[in-house]
Amino acid sequence: MTVLHLADEGEAADLAAFLSRLIHYDRSAAVRLQAAGTALAVFGRPPSFEVLAIRAVRLAKPYEKGLEVTLDVTVSAGELLESVDESAATAAVPEAVTGPPWAGVLPPRGGWRPEPGLPAPDALRALISAAVAEFRARTQELAPEGRTRAELDRIGREIWSRTVGDTGLPVRVAHAAQSLGFLRAEGPVDLFSSGAWLRLRTPYGSVAVRRAGLGALDVSVR
Repeated sequence: MTVLHLADEGEAADLAAFLSRLIHYDRSAAVRLQAAGTALAVFGRPPSFEVLAIRAVRLAKPYEKGLEVTLDVTVSAGELLESVDESAATAAVPEAVTGPPWAGVLPPRGGWRPEPGLPAPDALRALISAAVAEFRARTQELAPEGRTRAELDRIGREIWSRTVGDTGLPVRVAHAAQSLGFLRAEGPVDLFSSGAWLRLRTPYGSVAVRRAGLGALDVSVR
């Protein structure tokens, strides 16, 4: 079994928290792990948000049990979570699973450039709170017979597909970052683009999304 030695207990706790949040939205969630040297990237896709979440994890040392240079595997998020030992700062990599379609298409590794126009973190959180309040108010106004899944989804798509200012970033990306624990009170928030992708980055993780109408540009199939 491949054992990952995380940098410290805090890294292990943050990894466990990220996996727990993914499982909250999808009990059968899978994650794709990519690592080289002492850096591990964990990719997941919470279905409610239609975004790709990335949590970077520092490793204390490269992996054990026969791996040569890199690790690239899709596994069950639940099984990985069960293997995390926070006190020992380790995690055992479960057996590979057949990955969902999104796991084969990841954002590009490089070419990211800063994008202007992103509000300050406090303003971003206020925007999310206002969107959540609007969704609740509009759904509560529906007559019982009109409160169908299709209508709730329609209202949700309308609200969460709006963009943050002139950035082109859908509001649902910021909402996903907050829901996954990435958008905290402390630390900067930055926006980057690379080809068809936008990425909201914080010190605690990133959320990436394909920009509408740009086709299949700059997709990394790995």
